[in-house]
Amino acid sequence: MDNLSEALEKLKLASADSSTDSVESCVDCLLKALANNNTEASMKIQEMGVLPLLPSLLTPQSSCSPKVANIIAEVAKNEFMRTPCVDAGLIPPLVQLLSSADQEVLLQTGRALGNICYDSHEGRSAVDRAGGALLVVDHIKSLSQNTEPDREKLLTVFVGMLMNYSNENDSLQAQLINMGVIPTLVKLLGVHSDNTALTEMCLIAFGNLAELESSKEQFASTNIAEELVRLFQTQTEHERKEMIFEVLAPLAENDVIKLQLVDAGLVECLLQVVAQTVDGEREEDIAQLKTSSDLMVLLLLGDESMQKLFEGGKGSVFQRVLSWIPSNNHQLQLAGALAIANFARNDGNCIHMVDTGIVQKLLELLDRHVEEGNVTVQHAALSALRNLAIPVVNKSKMLSAGVADVVLKFLPSEMPPVQFKLLGTLRMLIDTQAEAAEQLGTNVKLAERLVEWCEAKDHAGVMGESNRLLSALIRHSKSKEVVRTVIQCGGVKHLVTMATSEHMIMQNEALVALGLIAALDLVAAEKDFVGSSLVSVLHKLLSDERSAPEIKYNSMILICAVMGSEPLHKEVQSLAFIDVVSKLRAHENKTVSHQASLTEQRLTAQS
Repeated sequence: MDNLSEALEKLKLASADSSTDSVESCVDCLLKALANNNTEASMKIQEMGVLPLLPSLLTPQSSCSPKVANIIAEVAKNEFMRTPCVDAGLIPPLVQLLSSADQEVLLQTGRALGNICYDSHEGRSAVDRAGGALLVVDHIKSLSQNTEPDREKLLTVFVGMLMNYSNENDSLQAQLINMGVIPTLVKLLGVHSDNTALTEMCLIAFGNLAELESSKEQFASTNIAEELVRLFQTQTEHERKEMIFEVLAPLAENDVIKLQLVDAGLVECLLQVVAQTVDGEREEDIAQLKTSSDLMVLLLLGDESMQKLFEGGKGSVFQRVLSWIPSNNHQLQLAGALAIANFARNDGNCIHMVDTGIVQKLLELLDRHVEEGNVTVQHAALSALRNLAIPVVNKSKMLSAGVADVVLKFLPSEMPPVQFKLLGTLRMLIDTQAEAAEQLGTNVKLAERLVEWCEAKDHAGVMGESNRLLSALIRHSKSKEVVRTVIQCGGVKHLVTMATSEHMIMQNEALVALGLIAALDLVAAEKDFVGSSLVSVLHKLLSDERSAPEIKYNSMILICAVMGSEPLHKEVQSLAFIDVVSKLRAHENKTVSHQASLTEQRLTAQS
């Protein structure tokens, strides 16, 4: 270290009188000390105030510029040295050196700038102000086709520098995207696919840039899908596959790129990975199985890519995914069920799948997960069943297959995601199915659980779906027995609250159900109607100008229906409904104005 102190003192003197030889020997001594103990040497350089001397040695004319840049690259490996490098004014002269034609100068300058930018806001800002990124991008563009080893090394350093410059910084990433860096990097991947260091650097850069939404359009205009799939096919190491996966996942969120990846043959690669890792017990096998099956599900989220893989239900990919459901691997079961849910996004696919016996596979899967089951698998299988139940022709077939009975086994679940999907599945199944609605609507355990979930204030989705199912059971069964069950279990007050929902569709469903309750068993419901202030809720709905025409119409139907109850009739009179209703006779909607006339007659006749 004494030699270092001596060299630093000499450097101070030499830089002042610009004697090149002595500067050169001091610089060599510094590099030697840094190679020996980087941290200690860097601290010494900082203590002795040497950094501010370096800008004068970074001129294009100076023969020791590359060595000085190398010193800066070495000291900037230490986090505590990055801001001092910026404060010493090293960035502008380093950026100027990017205009050099000398290979070694460019290499060391790229390293120095890259290291100063690493995890340093000050470093990045200084490089941004000095315009360093554009010069580096231009170099990469002009060197992109060159496969000489020295040039590839330089490209690797430059891509690494851009990566450090823009990592986790949206505005700098956007700046690079605007400079057209994406097509250039994609080209590098194609030309230099044999160069491990360079392709890895490109992959990490893609991983950073792909997180930005604005990058997806640029990626979609390149052949990134083909390049990544080609690269993936040649990989044997787990780490490299993981690196490619990390780029594929954010890119595959874009529907255009999804289709490009499917066309490029990614699905076949993923299926191969699944086949190779499904029985593996190593951590990396489990990780690859999860990543590849998750990515497969993601590809199916795009309408075009999904339909292409479905191939009318005869596609080999679709068949392979089906085989995952009965497997003993939870990750595959999950991916299989999610894939079915994604395939079940249009009526044609749903009808085909129900006709070819998929429901049975899903029910068997659910049965395996009733006791101590895997919640994510339960949720995924219920999602698939819910989607399959949407087409009208599927409902009776699925009910006959015993779907409702299996779904009801999950009533005790305390997991909101499972509760939510269970409710949605039952609601889809009973739509237009009077017999099933009556059967489920008279199931006291179900009704009690629904009433309980109608109060799940922490889980708005579960609360909303419970209300909607309660209403649907009444609306589709039109059964006095169902109405009685709902009244006995305390469901009426929840339907009255639902009528005040901010969602018009839910308001309407509630009003229709309440109208049926009043028509089928007003006597039994009277107490609950009074207790939940039904009449005043209806008055508000009719008085509110924002209420949709169907809400006003169904509110008037309900007013007429409750007039047969003495206490409710009194409430109607005390709230001067006649004034509100008579105004509605002039409503622009003919159905509303006609109902207003009828309601006014009823109110007048019974006043």
